[in-house]
Amino acid sequence: MIRVAIVGAGIGGLHLEGLKALPERYEVRTICDLDAARAEALVQGDAIAVETDFGRVLDDPEIDLVDICLPPHLHFSASKAAMEAGKHVVCEKPLVPSLQQADALLGVAEATGCVLTPVFQYRYGPAMAKLDALRQAGLLGKAYSASLVTHWNRDAAYYAVDWRGTWAGENGGAILGHAIHNHDLVTKVLGPIARLSAALGTRVNDIEVEDCAAISFVMESGALVTSSITLGGADDVTRLRFCFDGVTAESGTVPPYAPMTGDWRFIAREPVQQAQVDEVLAGVPAGHSGFAGLYEDLALRLETGGGNPVSMEAGRRSIELVTAIYQAARSGNWVSLPLGDDTPLYAGWVP
Repeated sequence: MIRVAIVGAGIGGLHLEGLKALPERYEVRTICDLDAARAEALVQGDAIAVETDFGRVLDDPEIDLVDICLPPHLHFSASKAAMEAGKHVVCEKPLVPSLQQADALLGVAEATGCVLTPVFQYRYGPAMAKLDALRQAGLLGKAYSASLVTHWNRDAAYYAVDWRGTWAGENGGAILGHAIHNHDLVTKVLGPIARLSAALGTRVNDIEVEDCAAISFVMESGALVTSSITLGGADDVTRLRFCFDGVTAESGTVPPYAPMTGDWRFIAREPVQQAQVDEVLAGVPAGHSGFAGLYEDLALRLETGGGNPVSMEAGRRSIELVTAIYQAARSGNWVSLPLGDDTPLYAGWVP
């Protein structure tokens, strides 16, 4: 049994639901938040302690895993402190605001032997399992192109929270806090990005950071990808479409926060036959989605060394991609990946 403390009772509520879906693997022992009443609202009569002091969580020998659900500017210090206290860590996105800090956390994880898992729960759902099955069956073939749509509605009320929409508190805008999941998905499905170009704008809200973007990716495989982002949509829409030699895979538009659990179409392209595709899809077992899927993979890693959880390296790649996008938008040039410690924004993109 893995004993957990959730730090941050905002999005921590969704983490709690995911952990509760795996009662044979996890026991949530503590909810930590400066607002004790908000933490109590999550507990709702469960045998979970409420704590307001993060230091007491780190000192508790009964805690194996610290689940960090704090504002982005606190992720680095909290993750570092937890690993140095001998705790495994789950940390919400964005992991940190620079490649320099990402590399520093990699060093802490290596030195302490602790597992650090970035939160990319979008990876877990029936559609991803079906894509994996079609790939293993040899039906996908060469990737040609993909399109990503992240068109959400975020108005002044959303940005009334004092740290949102600021460089100091949120560390970035729509490419960091909203589209980061879809960008992780495209690398999960299509592999590494070779180079990119980007245009960013602040067109919807009176905030410091971007709320619109248009990005082009060239993958190492040669596949071409476009990503359209705005926080000025009339509603929240996430849509993904992947075109392979043998199959086109296309999401619906709901649910926007868990696209791999929505209704997808998997359409055969000659010479692949639809009957072949449908036969493979019929054999894909149901599994956990979203946060429960993420925690299930992490439990396998912690208990047996197996599983395929989101790695710290994947977290670094997500920060590398954000760095490259800001660099491309500010320079007006294509930026090649991977990035090393000599890249201009290695120490951070925050102005």
